[in-house]
Amino acid sequence: MITTGESGWAMFVHVLHILPFALLFALPVAALGGLTLYLVRHRSLATTMTTLVLTPVAALLVGILGVSGFMFTEALTTELLVCLLVAFVTVPAAMVLGRVIARRSVWEREARERERAAEASRRELVAWISHDLRSPLAGIQAMAEAVADGVVAERSEVAGYARRISGETTRLSGMVGDLFELSRITAGALELTMSAVPLRDVVSDAVAAQSPVAERKQVRVLENASAWPVVSGSDPELARIVRNLVSNAIRHTPPDGTVAVQLGIDGDQALLAVDDSCGGIPDDEIGRVFDIAFRGTQARTPDRTGTTSGGGLGLAIAKGLVEAHRGNIGVQNHGPGCRFEVRLPLAAP
Repeated sequence: MITTGESGWAMFVHVLHILPFALLFALPVAALGGLTLYLVRHRSLATTMTTLVLTPVAALLVGILGVSGFMFTEALTTELLVCLLVAFVTVPAAMVLGRVIARRSVWEREARERERAAEASRRELVAWISHDLRSPLAGIQAMAEAVADGVVAERSEVAGYARRISGETTRLSGMVGDLFELSRITAGALELTMSAVPLRDVVSDAVAAQSPVAERKQVRVLENASAWPVVSGSDPELARIVRNLVSNAIRHTPPDGTVAVQLGIDGDQALLAVDDSCGGIPDDEIGRVFDIAFRGTQARTPDRTGTTSGGGLGLAIAKGLVEAHRGNIGVQNHGPGCRFEVRLPLAAP
């Protein structure tokens, strides 16, 4: 027993005498704690922290008992009681800290993943849009030079070039408008003027606006409604959502195909479904259809109908606008093609 009047050398000798016994009893407990930590390495961080705190406390208790020879004196009982009280305080604290650190770690990991995904999306957008902008600009430049140099002199040919320049200019204007709209959405600068909007009117106007394109491609566009829901939203942005979905469906539906626009109510939400006849989306692409600039094809130039123009931003814009209305949008293969479903909160009665 170490007394208070002993010299430093005597206390050191006592420590050397006690140390082997302390190690003999404490090391197995520490080893058992290390094994437990290894076994729970895939469990929650709170479990790991609790094990990490219990291990030295248990090793301390066993070490004290072993050195004392299991002789329960008043001093030993007091020491054990203090150790138990420390355990009662530190174990709950370790569990709370473990949960806090776990949540923080998950949040930081998700934030890093979102940042990496956003950066990859930005790089992809810049690469794809740069190509899409160069293509019509190169065509406009070539046709303007042909007209200016007199290479095209016939009145009918000049008129044809003028129409093509006008078409390419319209395409460029649409792409710039899409980029501006997408930038507003991603920057959180989108301001919605909310009101009660009948979806029937929005769908009818969007289908009417896309009818000329559908007629040129010989695609039938059908409307059907099991109910006429009224939603709380901004009329221009809701029209943009429907227009983008119908335009996308017409673009990917072959001639003599059908695009069906359906309205209904599902619980407390309005349901808008747009079915096309695209033949379905491959499983490895269906999760990316709402990604910025994703088209699901390597072809980057418009076909003869002009319906594949744009930068592949329509569905990304539609998704952003739907989420701005506190709704959700999804896609699945359905019948001869795929179905895009939009769910929006109904307006308060």
